[in-house]
Amino acid sequence: MEKAKNILSTVNLTRLIIGLAVLLTLVALFLVVTKRTPSQMRASALDECKSVVTVSNGDTLSKLLLDQGLNHNDVNDVAQLLKQEADIATLRADRDKLEFLRETNGAPVSKIIVIPSPWRQVELTCNEDGAWNCKTIDIERDTRAVYRAGEILDGDSFYIAGQRAGIPAGILADVYDLLAFEMDFERDVRAGQKFFVVYEENFSEGKKVDNGRVLAVSFEALRGNVKMYRFRKADGSAGYYDENGNGAIKSLKRTPINNAKITSKFSKNRKHPVLGYTRAHKGVDFRASTGTPIPAAGAGRVVARSYNKGHGNYVKIRHNGSFETLYAHMSKFAKGVNVGTNVRQGQTIGYVGSTGYSTGPHLHYEIIKDGVHVNPMTVKLPAISNLGKEDKKKFIEYRKDLDDGIEKLKDKPNLFIQL
Repeated sequence: MEKAKNILSTVNLTRLIIGLAVLLTLVALFLVVTKRTPSQMRASALDECKSVVTVSNGDTLSKLLLDQGLNHNDVNDVAQLLKQEADIATLRADRDKLEFLRETNGAPVSKIIVIPSPWRQVELTCNEDGAWNCKTIDIERDTRAVYRAGEILDGDSFYIAGQRAGIPAGILADVYDLLAFEMDFERDVRAGQKFFVVYEENFSEGKKVDNGRVLAVSFEALRGNVKMYRFRKADGSAGYYDENGNGAIKSLKRTPINNAKITSKFSKNRKHPVLGYTRAHKGVDFRASTGTPIPAAGAGRVVARSYNKGHGNYVKIRHNGSFETLYAHMSKFAKGVNVGTNVRQGQTIGYVGSTGYSTGPHLHYEIIKDGVHVNPMTVKLPAISNLGKEDKKKFIEYRKDLDDGIEKLKDKPNLFIQL
């Protein structure tokens, strides 16, 4: 009786109640942690039953879907949804990815994720009635502006100097296209010239995914410092402008083929290498291997596409009421480029060759202004457009802020500007 009395005493009873409460709390916590809702269980199962396919050469959407067990009706439904609601009509080899998710191993596909870019994915889900639904998800970007600066050394090309400065190849190509409106990379690049580029880097979840656009570029050219800034106008369109808000992109490029070496300059008196006598050389010759694509120096309409003994295969483009360009000695013309064709700037119009009076493969390039041949390397080229009053005011404010940021990055180039 004494033992029973001790057990049921007030102190012992209190200890027993506290112990039971702790035990029940632990059990409840265990159930909360381990208990999963049906949707949670489904998500876990889907994670475990996922297959990822990268599109390869020869793959079609139909083939990939049939390989995953979808029937022809489902294939047609999915193809129609992708085309109508996601603007995806074809798949690109080595670029697009597809994810197939199932409820359990061996179950039919219940969800398809198409990933056409790092910043967009399309989700197709199959409901209980077997109908497919589609939605597009934009991936949020973490965009940062980074600064890279360099200097031309003896024997450098701009490309080599840019690589040494840590500028990615794709960004360098964009900078080439921008500076080609103002510079001749053969004559204007000298040791001691300094340059910088500000461009975007895009991150997702802390990892760099790709590079974005060039935001600013500066180059100490022979004709003076060339500066360009990217700016978005009130109407949503974007372009490149100089420090004062004037259009930096000219209507024509001085050098259609990037990084090509000049072999013969514009001259009123030159001994012709084939004919042997002196006559005017009305354009500039750029050395390039046979088959190198020739891009249009500016947007315009093809007014001549023909052959003659001097020029060989040539194309002539009218750009506006004042300017025309001519491209000679082509090995062949680009498909679809005929008299009357409207071409955009940078569109391939033909390929380098050595037809006509030529001693080797090269591009002969002419600019004609108001019917008179002019030197492509020195002629003043018109800008496409300048900013209006309100846009220019906003541009000046934006440019000052960006310049302030650039000055800070010059001292600490490993930092970045959060955009």
